[in-house]
Amino acid sequence: MKFSTSCLVSVASIPVLVAAHAQNDFAARHAQHLNPRQASSVTSSTSLPGTSTSTPTTSAATTPVVPPTVTSTPGVPPTTTNIPVISPTPTTPAPVPVPTTTYTFSLQSTNPTAVPLTAIISSAPSSVTRPLDHTFTPGSVPTFLPGAPPLPNAAILAPASYPTLDRVPPIDSPEVQQWIKDVANSGVTIPNIPINNLGGCPNNTAAATDPDRCWWTCGGCTRPTDVVECPTAMSWGLTYDDGPSFYTSDLLNYLDQENLKSTFFVVGSRVISFPNILQTQYMGEHQIAVHTWSHPQLTTLTNEEIIAELGWSKKVIKDVLGVTPNMMRPPFGDIDDRVRAISTAMGLTPVMWTRISAAATFDTDDFDIHSGLTTVEHVLQNWENILGNVTNRPSGFIVLEHDLFQQAVEVATGYILPDALAHQPPFTIQPVITCLNKPLIDAYIETNDNKTNPPAASGGPVTLSSGAPGSVQATSGADNSSSNSAASSSLSAGLGLAFLTSVIGIAAGLAVIRL
Repeated sequence: MKFSTSCLVSVASIPVLVAAHAQNDFAARHAQHLNPRQASSVTSSTSLPGTSTSTPTTSAATTPVVPPTVTSTPGVPPTTTNIPVISPTPTTPAPVPVPTTTYTFSLQSTNPTAVPLTAIISSAPSSVTRPLDHTFTPGSVPTFLPGAPPLPNAAILAPASYPTLDRVPPIDSPEVQQWIKDVANSGVTIPNIPINNLGGCPNNTAAATDPDRCWWTCGGCTRPTDVVECPTAMSWGLTYDDGPSFYTSDLLNYLDQENLKSTFFVVGSRVISFPNILQTQYMGEHQIAVHTWSHPQLTTLTNEEIIAELGWSKKVIKDVLGVTPNMMRPPFGDIDDRVRAISTAMGLTPVMWTRISAAATFDTDDFDIHSGLTTVEHVLQNWENILGNVTNRPSGFIVLEHDLFQQAVEVATGYILPDALAHQPPFTIQPVITCLNKPLIDAYIETNDNKTNPPAASGGPVTLSSGAPGSVQATSGADNSSSNSAASSSLSAGLGLAFLTSVIGIAAGLAVIRL
């Protein structure tokens, strides 16, 4: 099933806003100024132009949204209009009129069984969850992973032996106390960087401009130890965050149909809730990586709390799979040199997502459909803008997506992945470890032979296969290279030199941060 959706932006100079989900006070956004997708129009006897219209998200207190009005024509994607509703209460001031934005995106292909765009909304009823296509008995051997132990019995996991779900773990447990000692004995120097306040860049102005912190959130500073892209052009390091969840099985089913493999950055609190799903992901030859225990902003935690977050996530993954990941992604991308050093000391390499300027990252914003902070049309516009920036890149890329909520999975399996598979020239879609030209055994501490992927605490930067173009290092590109300033690291673990991209002003007077 193919269609081409074309439309116009009715508001002049409106930036495309793309953001990961907000938590606590971390709700500001980075503006995206991505180039329009450079792709020729699709011509097909069954492809007809259509439009998709939605109203930009504003405060729910002033402009609640009713279920959209839908107009459909056979063979034409439905038109969706979200109508702002003004409260009838006489004492409530009328909200300022919000201009309607019509998003422009052209999809080369969609899934014939895709949920209609009009149904991928925050108020959608929960869909029936799909049973796992495959489950595995305890003792099953992952033959695809030489040296890996047999699969543990997930049924004997005792949730009471783990911290409270979705809360920062206490630091006085025997496990955390041992991990603290391990970090102290790792030989990695943890820099004395003050803890950030909640509220992101606006509430941490000194930290945001401090080059010695290399705080990714405010400007996109990275270190040579950070994975920010795939080295080979047209290679997409496919990633999904925040699961496992009720809807991960739907995503797995589609990935299996298309013979695609991904990296799943899993939250410890979700692992203890869905251990069988994690085992199916792992035995399906997907890469499993760490995304903390409770999904906090790591730069706002103490050293000991960061250790607890990473340690419990590593432990529960090993208890379910028998192997321990050696890659992590900080929630919200919230990482600085203190968080990097602790991650390094715990044998974890940070994996971010591609950033092409201080304000533009490859984030679909799929997470925010569920909460109503964005629309599926906006997400597909974000995807369109990402595609407009990848074809001419000398290296590959990594995109931020999620598998926690059904809306994110529906847009991935129904629209984004089918469109990517139809892209010409074709993408090589693969897990992050594979896009780095490394075997899957290098993704786990127990199976990594250290030849091509030395432990993070050994001090070496992320390595690439011989002859691979590009490198995994500080944010690059003509967009921002002139605004980078050298920053020396105080880490003894080889964090080395990198660049800090200065925070820039955003069009129309917006001051936003990227989560």
